[in-house]
Amino acid sequence: MAGKLIVLSGASSIGKGDMKKALLEDKELNLLYVISMTTRPKKDKETDGVDYYFTDTRSFAKAVNNKELLEYTEFNGYYYGTPKNQVNFLLDQNKHVLVDVEAEGVGPIKLNVPDALCIFLMPTSLEDLEKHIHDVYGDEEASERLRINKARMEMEIAPLFRNQVVMDDFDRAYQETKEIIMKYLGE
Repeated sequence: MAGKLIVLSGASSIGKGDMKKALLEDKELNLLYVISMTTRPKKDKETDGVDYYFTDTRSFAKAVNNKELLEYTEFNGYYYGTPKNQVNFLLDQNKHVLVDVEAEGVGPIKLNVPDALCIFLMPTSLEDLEKHIHDVYGDEEASERLRINKARMEMEIAPLFRNQVVMDDFDRAYQETKEIIMKYLGE
């Protein structure tokens, strides 16, 4: 039995981080997480090698050129990517792997791992998501606008996902996401 790859994506500011945390804590799923690489500066409470692998732009570009990333994207002037060697190592060890990526990162992943399970977390409506983004980032108008534009673009990609979960109620959405993953792992 080989390990399987689960890809969690969703609209900007939808709660992907909370869903990822809940899925990783679920002992029944027994998922392992692959830490992303980024060029953005480390925040105060973040730890290198735990939250992200923090790197410089030159090293990130080298990883891209050497095809060491399963996928990568740019947001707000910084780059983010998923290290391919870590994913492959865990899959080869028959471990089930969870990665969370931006919606545009799913295409490259599916090219490399065609049987990966991809789940997109949806807002109840774009208007509700825009209100949430405004409530969280309203003091930073440029960041708010950037995230709203990003969410709109991601919502246009959403129909490409076979598995969409509406984040109307976290507990309900979590149970639906878990059921999708359990079915996939049982195949």
